[in-house]
Amino acid sequence: MIALVDYRAGNLTSVKKALATIGAEVFVPTTPEQIADATGVIVPGVGHFGATRALDAPWVEAILARIGEGRPLLGICLGMHWLFEGSDEAPELPGLGLLSGHCYRLGTKVRLKPDTTEEELPLPPDTTEEEVQLQRHTTEEELRGQPDTTGEAVRDRDCGRVRLQPERDPIVKIPHVGWNSLDVARGEASILDGVPQGAQVYFTHSYVAPVTGDAAAITEHGEPFAAVVQRGYIAGVQFHPEKSGDVGLRILRNFIELAG
Repeated sequence: MIALVDYRAGNLTSVKKALATIGAEVFVPTTPEQIADATGVIVPGVGHFGATRALDAPWVEAILARIGEGRPLLGICLGMHWLFEGSDEAPELPGLGLLSGHCYRLGTKVRLKPDTTEEELPLPPDTTEEEVQLQRHTTEEELRGQPDTTGEAVRDRDCGRVRLQPERDPIVKIPHVGWNSLDVARGEASILDGVPQGAQVYFTHSYVAPVTGDAAAITEHGEPFAAVVQRGYIAGVQFHPEKSGDVGLRILRNFIELAG
């Protein structure tokens, strides 16, 4: 039985539907204690890293206890970011810290295009209104957070990276929304069993995880970022497997098999 953690960060219904498609038994715990008998844990999520504040100490303790027992953990999109030490999106909040590194906003290393309008974003047909509203809210937050300047570049006060201005260097669209390919970097990662090189998956995000030794697949959107990570029983995907067709379902099956 897979525990699907609900911390009010979107895409729960879509993930449940995808897991039902592959015949997985799933439940949504209402307290941390209820995941004690789970064979695996999935932490999904869409939106701002601040939403992970709801995953407080009792949830962290319960999830770490399951990992200590050899039960796998999968983070999806925002849930994958939570596996790392933290994110520049909400630098005051720690991540779970199981993977080294901090997540950062796309475009801190490359030139950006102005934020894409809602009409330009290609969404899968099963996207819920809740997910559309959450994506719009997140994009508006990011726009409000952009420095108002006419200079060539702005130095991010939190992380020291240089971000080139989208108005002056229109190259890469942020947020990154749509289909993109996987460069499978580690063939031995079990979460990617049966996933071919160059497989197409569906992304919708503005923040990314760094490419480290835990990166099992890499995607490029102006710059390379970790699309899939895995360290033992801990795995994460930046894209949405529940919206990525047969490839996404294959990855979810691999996780279910890892959970035994």
